[in-house]
Amino acid sequence: MNLHGIYVPLVTPFAEDGTVALDTLERLARSVLAEGAAGVVALGTTGEPAMLSPDEKRQVVDVCARICRERGATLIVGAGGSDTRQSAAALAELAGVADVALVPVPPYVRPSDEGVLAHFAHLTERSPVPLLIYHIPYRTGQPLGAGILRQLALMRGVVGAKLATGSVDQDTVELLGDLPPGFAVLAGEDAFLAPLLALGAAGGILATAHLATARFVELLDDWDKADLEFARPLGHRLATLARAVFSEPNPAVVKAVLAAQGRIPTPAVRLPLLPASEAATARALDCLAALDG
Repeated sequence: MNLHGIYVPLVTPFAEDGTVALDTLERLARSVLAEGAAGVVALGTTGEPAMLSPDEKRQVVDVCARICRERGATLIVGAGGSDTRQSAAALAELAGVADVALVPVPPYVRPSDEGVLAHFAHLTERSPVPLLIYHIPYRTGQPLGAGILRQLALMRGVVGAKLATGSVDQDTVELLGDLPPGFAVLAGEDAFLAPLLALGAAGGILATAHLATARFVELLDDWDKADLEFARPLGHRLATLARAVFSEPNPAVVKAVLAAQGRIPTPAVRLPLLPASEAATARALDCLAALDG
């Protein structure tokens, strides 16, 4: 499976009464796909899945699946957690719905490297869809070295990894320097997209791409064509925007900007998240305006 491209992990928009604004979610999915996104992610961290009810999660996935089918786009669905059996059960529900499952390294329990490998081996044997490993050690408490990542990459049924390590570290460099065939690395830290593309990443899953989808797609195209004259300055501007967007806990600033643009009805997030401050929203809007300045 080819996971080359920019994927947008959709926010879950809320109406004034606090319910999920499904019509708005549909319009948002259509808009990012129209601007060139290769697909969308439903129930990624940006979508606040921990604060959604089971019914709300199903509704979100159903909307995204329908739009992706209509557009011929890739649907990635966030699934899995700390418990291997429950993760396998969640993956079973994606049969005929998702193209790929975004599955985190088991959070909170901090298994050994061998336990991580056993966890994913169990899931690949049972999952009806390919797995994209979500490596985000500052959330899971489970850093993985390049050797373990490569062993995971060689598992049948694993098609790639979303790397959100907070830096371009030595393990990332080693992994991208010797990728197994058919294994895609996607940037998971918005501000580090350009350096990861330079090292050979296939694209990214980027919350900031809600706000400038076409520009992120343009950056990927520039790197693919080795057009560094345009890629470097655009990469710097997009990184500046990403830093502004992530100056407060995600997805508060993304939602605030989308609401200011009239693309979602409210900037609301659910507790324990809090709405973005006016200062953070203003900074992000200024950075967005500067993209074309």
